[in-house]
Amino acid sequence: MTKIQASIGTAAVLGLAELRMSAAPTTAYLMLGGRCAMTCAFCAQARDSEAGSLHLSRVIWPEYDLDDVVPRLAEAASRGVLRRACLQVTVGAGAYRHALAVLRVVKGRSALPFDVAILPRDLDQVRGLVEAGADHVGFGLDAACERVFREVKGGDWRRGLTLIEDTARAFPGRAALHLIVGLGETEQEMVDRFQWAHDRGITVGLFAFTPVRGTALADRPPPPLDAYRRMQAARWLIVHDRASAGAMAFDAAGRLLDPGIPLPADGEPFRTSGCPDCNRPFYNERPTGPMYNYPCPLTSVEAARAARETGWSVSLANQDESRFVKETPKEDLC
Repeated sequence: MTKIQASIGTAAVLGLAELRMSAAPTTAYLMLGGRCAMTCAFCAQARDSEAGSLHLSRVIWPEYDLDDVVPRLAEAASRGVLRRACLQVTVGAGAYRHALAVLRVVKGRSALPFDVAILPRDLDQVRGLVEAGADHVGFGLDAACERVFREVKGGDWRRGLTLIEDTARAFPGRAALHLIVGLGETEQEMVDRFQWAHDRGITVGLFAFTPVRGTALADRPPPPLDAYRRMQAARWLIVHDRASAGAMAFDAAGRLLDPGIPLPADGEPFRTSGCPDCNRPFYNERPTGPMYNYPCPLTSVEAARAARETGWSVSLANQDESRFVKETPKEDLC
């Protein structure tokens, strides 16, 4: 019987675990393959990691029988509780074949949009996933530039970029990219990677580096909140064609200066980014904060605070900040 892991929040939504949640996942997060053959320095599933086998980032991923998970996914999708599923596939023998089998089983029971984050061998494997019903094929590039890629991941940077570009050309709108802020890149390098992806129609999911005990980077701190806020804002401005990387100004250290463009008052740039309905509650943060990615629409109080956290004076331009403190925060359940 096929085994599959689910994030603890996903398991709770599916009725497989009990967990009190202030924000529930709107995407079902699943993982397949066990310990990875890669040695990514930040990853709990890396081959040389000493972290527990049930961890990915700071989230626990219990294991279940696929036959128990699939009907619960279909039922949750029919009620609108879950609006997407995302399968994380570690690198190992038979990874592609097993991922394809899981994708077909899930799509055979439900019309739930299904994304697969995997390291494909070539475009033919990407094609097989798309033809089987994958809504997006996700690439864990993670690093914004080759220098950082070589330091924390290893492998063939140019081959990886080429396959991502080929996927974007062959299957418009189906390529997705994971990028992690805080691995040693400059803000300018990250912003340039946002623009590269947007120019090719590639969806960008932004993560904050999270130190995990037992990994090679366990002692590295997460990125400063102000730096992450600037990267969230830059990604949003680029994705929504409000600004381009080439028109943005950076200081000598590559820090993004005030873009001169007001951010939206609703705080949308600071929500979890990635494929539609991906909110990843507390994947990068503790419930006590700081909140790197907001999993639900921000209250006006939260939106104002997040905008200030960029360190940009222009962020609150044309907004009456006095009105924010008078509003009652809404419920934080999505």
